[in-house]
Amino acid sequence: MSDTQYTSAVARIRALEVFLFSAATIGQLMACRDEESCLRFLADHGWGGADTPLTADAILAREKEKTWETIREMHVDMRIFDVLSYADQFHNLKAAIKEACTGGSRGRIYIAPTAISGEELARIIREKDYDALPANMREAARKATEALLHTGDGQLCDIIVDRAALDAIMAAGRASKAQIVRAYAEVTVAVANIRIAVRAAKTGKSREFLKRALASCDSLRVEQLTQAALSGTDAILEYLESCGYAEGAEALRLSSSAFERWCDNCLIRAVQPQKYNAFSVGPLVAYVIARENEIKTVRMILICKQNGLPDEFIRERIREMYV
Repeated sequence: MSDTQYTSAVARIRALEVFLFSAATIGQLMACRDEESCLRFLADHGWGGADTPLTADAILAREKEKTWETIREMHVDMRIFDVLSYADQFHNLKAAIKEACTGGSRGRIYIAPTAISGEELARIIREKDYDALPANMREAARKATEALLHTGDGQLCDIIVDRAALDAIMAAGRASKAQIVRAYAEVTVAVANIRIAVRAAKTGKSREFLKRALASCDSLRVEQLTQAALSGTDAILEYLESCGYAEGAEALRLSSSAFERWCDNCLIRAVQPQKYNAFSVGPLVAYVIARENEIKTVRMILICKQNGLPDEFIRERIREMYV
């Protein structure tokens, strides 16, 4: 589609953005007494549907479905959104490998919907039909399966697949003509690298671990981040301050929860400028990201309410909203 052809789709997105939860609405949800009150609040705000059970899983799943139904109704090239599904696809690949190699609860461990169902992924892994996978998953699937079968090391399996996911996201970003896809890929991979480095420093992981886990991106030098992680958290802080991620360093100094919140907020901040763009696919991609962020935030609140955690605990973990 040309830039002008996106105009009507963007106009519809602008109308839908009005219904996205603001920080004030999230505050109202958080103020609900318990999980049941939260679910009623969500239903009153149009979440779920007439036939949707009043449960967290059902309501959140329906909201994800509604997001993609809306995008498909706009008759845009859906391939532009493929990169947004990679995290779920590769998560399902990990689950399929573990189910096929070690057994597990069939069906309940997969995220839906995705281009390849969890059940089909499990079949592919059981039958070693790796050629049935997309090209960016085949080698990781083979290596991770062999690693788990031969070593029983679930963490090594995760590292192999997670790294492949980051590489796939970065490759999609570099190949895309859409600025928002490039931004999504860069932020997603850079933040994942920072998270990996911080956890590696805290747990004393080796250079070999970091070599396997960290993915190439443009805003970080993997070699320098690796050396910083091996030297400790203070070295990571110093490196982040030197390469444009000073806010991340500041958040890490505050607390682990502040750091995790900063990591998640990076993506929303990266796509917020799309609110002022009317002539590209950017606002559509940003809307999907905003909805995923909204659903993730609501899920976190519901889990906290379900477990009786105090409001202060929830408040310091609330992510920024798109609107």
